[in-house]
Formats: sequence, C-alpha cells, structure tokens
Amino acid sequence: MRRSHTQNSHNPVSEDFHKEQFPFYWIARLNNIYHHHMESELRKVGADLPTWRILSVLHEDGKRSMSDIALHAVAKLPTITKIVYRLEERGLVRTSTSPLDARVTEVALTPAGEQMLAAMRKATESIFLKSYSGLSPVKIERLNRMLMQVFGNLEHYY
Repeated sequence: MRRSHTQNSHNPVSEDFHKEQFPFYWIARLNNIYHHHMESELRKVGADLPTWRILSVLHEDGKRSMSDIALHAVAKLPTITKIVYRLEERGLVRTSTSPLDARVTEVALTPAGEQMLAAMRKATESIFLKSYSGLSPVKIERLNRMLMQVFGNLEHYY
C-alpha cells in the first residue's frame, strides 16, 4: 500500500511518519547493500572495505596522518592503526614519523599499494556503473550537495 507523504512524514516524531519518507532509512539501506556488494567484489582480489577506504584516501590525498585517514575512512583511530600496520606488512603502505611532530605517524602508498588499488577499482567498477544508472552527473552532484548539507547540520550538533 503506497502512502502519500505529508509535510511531517519524514520526521520520526510525527504522527504522519512513514519510514519510506525518512532519508536516514534509505541511507542505512544503501550503506548496507553497498557494503555487501563491495565486500563481495573486493574479496576476489584479496582486499576488504577498510583496505579500499585507506588506499583510496592515500591515493587521493598523498601522505596522511593516521588521524586524517581515520577521519576520511570513517573508522576509529585504533582500528585504522591496526589495519595500516597490517597493510604495511603486506607492502601496500609505508609509515614514517612526521618531521614536524614525532608523535604523528604518516602513511603513504607504495607502488604495490597503487597496484592493489587499481585491482580493487577494476573489481568494483561494475558496482558504481550500476548504482549510478539513470543518474546524470548533475543529479549526482545535487545528491552530494544535499548529503553534505545534512552532514554539516549534524557535524557540529553537540
């Protein structure tokens, strides 16, 4: 049964609330199915989603601190630290002490890390092509702007 939405149907505290009108419902479902498909494809090349995130951050941003990686890979610092050292053992990244602050560990991609990222991109390309099907670049940009606005609204909530 399709329900029409009202002004408040997106607000969980409203009597008119409908989960299908709640953006966070769709964000959660989207995140879940995205993780499922990504993990499935990344497993085929000996990788996982945290590896994808870390190597992608480093590829785009260059050498980064563990804290920066944690922020952009959306994970807790202790988790990122453990994964980074595991990736270093595999030769995918290298760590070094920051010349500006000896307390900061910096991380950079190695050539093997770049190769792994290329393999991961190839393995996951079909997911992105399928997920963006029917969306123009303008629609994708508009979606990104709206999500960034909601993120900004919540980022400094407390």
